[in-house]
Amino acid sequence: MFTFRCKPLLAIALALSLIAGCASEPRTQVVKIEESRECVVLLHGLNRSWRAMKPMAESLQLAGYSTANVDYPSQSGPIEEIAPLAVGLGLEKCRASGAKTIHFVTHSLGGILLRYEHKRSPIKDLGRVVMLGPPNQGSELIDKTVDWPGFDSLSGAAGRQLGTGDDSMPLQLGPVDFELGVIAGTGTINILASAMLPDTDDGKVTVARTKVAGMDDFLVVGNSHRYITRSAVVVRNTESFLRTGHFLDEDRLIAASVKPETRPQ
Repeated sequence: MFTFRCKPLLAIALALSLIAGCASEPRTQVVKIEESRECVVLLHGLNRSWRAMKPMAESLQLAGYSTANVDYPSQSGPIEEIAPLAVGLGLEKCRASGAKTIHFVTHSLGGILLRYEHKRSPIKDLGRVVMLGPPNQGSELIDKTVDWPGFDSLSGAAGRQLGTGDDSMPLQLGPVDFELGVIAGTGTINILASAMLPDTDDGKVTVARTKVAGMDDFLVVGNSHRYITRSAVVVRNTESFLRTGHFLDEDRLIAASVKPETRPQ
């Protein structure tokens, strides 16, 4: 059960934030698993911290992977500045652990950072990638809230780049050229935000806009954008894709048949 320590913001902040959360002091948790030649970099989303990815990191450690759970200042600048910092730090820590193959598990903005940085400077030791709730085609929620008071203080310059217009960074990146599995959610705990989205969504991004050309597998789950990183179904399918390049057949769901979550799992 989460205990939130942020002071309440204005009601519109719930819709403004691509991922509601509290900022924390930067830190990176690195756990080296002896004899492991594979390491996983974990990148959290906008306005979140390494804590959002901690349960996933711990599960991956139990599965035998070394991990680098990166904290980065998501509101400090545009994607062009944040991506080299966040991705570069993860790569540095994993390479220092002796890993020969480096996988990524990303949430929301984290996936766009990886796409940008890999396009700018290809990662030669990149393994497989799992993206959770990524705005790979931008989000209409940004289009509708970008001019609201308080947007920049909550989402920063990077948040402005996650829309669907001409300045959308995701729409400028093109197809992916690495092994990628995408997991999209259909639950929501933000009714106001979902009301502004045109199709089935997780409260921040529509299922359709999580997809990207070149991806190898796709899975729909009933979780919300905020809590998708902590879902047991998501964790086991993340492990499956990193290991085999495929999600689990028994967990494949049609979006229309998914029962959305209404509370944290």
